[in-house]
Amino acid sequence: MNFKYLRVHVLPVTVAALALAACSQSAEQKAPVASGDGVTDVAPTEAAPPPIKPVDLPTRGGDGSPIDLTSLSDTDLTGAKLKGELGCSFAADAAAQPILIAKGDVASTEPARGIVKVGDVIETISANGGFDAIAKGTKFFAKGLQLRVALTGPAQGGGESPPRPATLTADRADGAQRVFAGLWQCGP
Repeated sequence: MNFKYLRVHVLPVTVAALALAACSQSAEQKAPVASGDGVTDVAPTEAAPPPIKPVDLPTRGGDGSPIDLTSLSDTDLTGAKLKGELGCSFAADAAAQPILIAKGDVASTEPARGIVKVGDVIETISANGGFDAIAKGTKFFAKGLQLRVALTGPAQGGGESPPRPATLTADRADGAQRVFAGLWQCGP
């Protein structure tokens, strides 16, 4: 018997068969379905994937000093005098003050501009493409810092501008990185 033939041709078939067997054993949930006689039958439904729960991760890498983005005060926000038709903000939760805010014009190629507070220092940030580019998450740039907003789930609640779960990843020029969990909210 030629073992080289078995190794080359049978192994991929075996792996494929195992993969198909694993897929066919997917978990099903049962959902109640009312029938005409008042008896509740059980119909199979596909299991929904669990929601992604971002975690606030401490600073890793760099010179060992933490990346400390702090809440912006009302004075910080009014003092920034940001221009733009609409804006977005990132905060730890719906009741918290934002740690990042940016504004831009709709359908504009001009950059969206904003601010973050690193420790006690207000830093200006910008992102290419105006409001349209920042609404679904984007990269912001500051002196020695890149901030990436990534949406991690569907909008929470209704209304004109419901918040969405998101992460804010701060990358410092020295290689340090920190991930913040929170909400991204855009609108007027």
